[in-house]
Amino acid sequence: MSKKVKLLLPCYFSFLVNGAMVLLVGSILPYLIEEANINYSTAGGMLSAFAIGNFLASFINPPLVNKFGRKLTIVCGATLIPISFFVITLIPPVTVIYIMFVLAGIGRGSISIFNNVVVNDNSDGKPAALNLLHTSFAVGAFIAPFLTSMYVNMGINWRAIVYTIIVGSTLSVLAYAFMKLDYNFPAKSDKKGEGQWAFAKSPDFYVMGFLLFLYLGLENCVNGWFVTYFKSTGIMSNTYATNLVSITWVMVMVGRLFTAKISSKVDKAKLIMVYCVACAAFFVLLIATKNLSVITVAIAGLGLFFAGIYPTSIANVGRVLKGSTTGTSMLLAIAALGGIITPKIVGLIADEKGMVAGIMILTVNVVGMLILSITNVVRSRRIVVEG
Repeated sequence: MSKKVKLLLPCYFSFLVNGAMVLLVGSILPYLIEEANINYSTAGGMLSAFAIGNFLASFINPPLVNKFGRKLTIVCGATLIPISFFVITLIPPVTVIYIMFVLAGIGRGSISIFNNVVVNDNSDGKPAALNLLHTSFAVGAFIAPFLTSMYVNMGINWRAIVYTIIVGSTLSVLAYAFMKLDYNFPAKSDKKGEGQWAFAKSPDFYVMGFLLFLYLGLENCVNGWFVTYFKSTGIMSNTYATNLVSITWVMVMVGRLFTAKISSKVDKAKLIMVYCVACAAFFVLLIATKNLSVITVAIAGLGLFFAGIYPTSIANVGRVLKGSTTGTSMLLAIAALGGIITPKIVGLIADEKGMVAGIMILTVNVVGMLILSITNVVRSRRIVVEG
């Protein structure tokens, strides 16, 4: 096994567990609402607290890496996940649950930053390796709601799936602890660290950053709210809704493997735009009907075209981010901010006007993604002409 493979395998495994953990939040939300006796707005606040932690990780990681090194930083960050989820299973006061979700989010964000930096730096910014990384995330995302549904149907308490993820997260921590890291980051560009902030002068960074802001807000709501949405509207049972989210992530796996295969042959900007157009079409189909078969097709199609947006967008600015932990952290921070704001907005609107109205607000995200993806194509053509 090559040194490169030994370096990347722990990243892929930890992202698989991370995907399961992220989807676990949405899968257990109905049970937390019931057992903690909370409303939609409070539950939406928990999703936002998780996203806040993810956001904070982008600011916490760079200075910690510079002071303590990346191995100790990622080991400590990843350790927050099993600890926080164990506390959540105890159903402590809501304030404590909020704090635990923030800590879990910091762990999730730390893993995301670390994995994206390591894979991007070891793949020359090519989309294939990043898509494989995010495919492993999709595998975990598929497993979590499926296991939750299976455990519940078997009469096993929902906490069992949480304990399963705790075990996987602990193994991830150990995998990181034994990684052989032969270089430090951020990359030493110059004494003043100016190379770490070169990304700030690139318009492409902001176009992709705000596209990911809207995308992650949309994705977090699909992951965190759609089981509750389908259940509250009476369109389908809780079990069917949970399994449908698993189907979505099967399609995400297929989509990311497909994207990894074609990404070297198709222009990244055009690929992102095609995916955004398709996502818009399936989202409109999803919210425009109550037909179970049509909904199933729409949510599967949404997952398929969701698949390549995040990793391909990161690869799209890979040349700008290469060697810069600060740049990667800031890009993921902008994306995470969308994940903080959107679920809370959906929860607030759902309390006032119903869950259907809450989900409808996501149309803003879909339209914004379309505009930014087209802008990205125009800019990429201009760069080619000027280059």
